[in-house]
Amino acid sequence: MNTRTIVRNGILAALYIAVSAVIQPFGFTNVQFRVSEMFNHLIVFNKKYFFGIVLGVFLTNLLFSPMVAYDLVFGVGQSVISLLITIFTAKYIKSIIGRMIVNTIVFTFTMFLIAIELNLAFQLPFWFTWLTTAAGEFTVMAVGIPVMLAIHRRVNLEKLV
Repeated sequence: MNTRTIVRNGILAALYIAVSAVIQPFGFTNVQFRVSEMFNHLIVFNKKYFFGIVLGVFLTNLLFSPMVAYDLVFGVGQSVISLLITIFTAKYIKSIIGRMIVNTIVFTFTMFLIAIELNLAFQLPFWFTWLTTAAGEFTVMAVGIPVMLAIHRRVNLEKLV
């Protein structure tokens, strides 16, 4: 990894943390609207964004989560698993929009890990919590598609890293 990639991933992690800090009350409950999750779509443009996204999730959970230990395992784990699935599927899906749709579905589905976390930490009902966290994730990721495409039109996100 060259210096440029490291610096840009550091900036991405900082952006993830900053956006998460602004919406902090809505990012850690059973109804999650963590707007910074739309940065997960960067992975469809270039797999080098993986490190910035994961570092951003890790530091956000470390700094702001009311259940740090759980979030460092489940939250970061959910992001790593989802990003790796998206990287793998990108080999078979050529369309950027198609990859973003798959990425949205993958992140929405894997919210069951966050439902398990919230069930363990707060005894919240698993199925309802999966439904509410998945709905929040789906909303953010779906809204993130046109936002990230608009940014991509202005700045080539495939070659930025």
